[in-house]
Amino acid sequence: MPLAPTRSSTFPGAGEEVSSPDGLSGTVPRGIAVEVHDVTVAYQRKPVLWDVDVSIPTERLVAIIGPNGAGKTTLLKAILGLVPLASGDIRILGMPPRKARPFVAYVPQRESVDWDFPVSAMDVVLMGRYGRLGWFRRPGRKDREAAVAVLDQVGMADLAGRQISQLSGGQQQRVFLARALVQEARLYFMDEPFAGVDAATEKAIVLLLQRIRASGGTVVAVHHDLQTVPEYFDHVVMLNTRLVASGPTASAFSPENLHRTYGGRLTLLDQAMEAVRRSATPGASE
Repeated sequence: MPLAPTRSSTFPGAGEEVSSPDGLSGTVPRGIAVEVHDVTVAYQRKPVLWDVDVSIPTERLVAIIGPNGAGKTTLLKAILGLVPLASGDIRILGMPPRKARPFVAYVPQRESVDWDFPVSAMDVVLMGRYGRLGWFRRPGRKDREAAVAVLDQVGMADLAGRQISQLSGGQQQRVFLARALVQEARLYFMDEPFAGVDAATEKAIVLLLQRIRASGGTVVAVHHDLQTVPEYFDHVVMLNTRLVASGPTASAFSPENLHRTYGGRLTLLDQAMEAVRRSATPGASE
């Protein structure tokens, strides 16, 4: 069964009103999903992000890239309101992160999850419905039907009752993607969604992201494989504590910006240069 978002209609366009199940509403800024203004984040008084100012467009697949320690995950968490800001301001769909949560789905790093927690794949996916239900209502028939549908879309329907600790890494990642899908969000934030998955799962994830974009959604993902950036993403944010560059992959993912982002890491740069060459030369990868 092909991967697809659960919504039958398209996402709201620029300037349209959005509303959530709990009554929150807002107006989608024209063409802008996320606005980050002069954001600094510090851990124990040491800046991890410094004066980052970037806008992320709607209806794009956006990669956040940079070397280890560049602040990629921190930027993602700052946008989501999961870490305090030392300074600056962030808006999601024109709203503060806290108010925008009903419109957002988040897939954390797989390594950050306690996979020994005794829940099934179905239980994990149903957790994605609590934003709509509230913590004091139990999932009903429609919620379970939605969970079954997204598990089917990610190829996990047959393992819905399996404990998450008994799943492979790729299967676990598919379950967390299903949990994000069942939220019927407008923005999807993912922290290294391809890390540690098999080739089949990686292809399935790429197809899923493309279908989210085709339906009017936006995906922002921390990504580490420079070779696949031109193939998987149409917009890139290049980070090394400070913002280095941001824009369409075709222009921003350039040799100059890669050198500025990664410095002398020659192996990474060689891989990235090959990816740039392939993306710029029709038929080069055939």
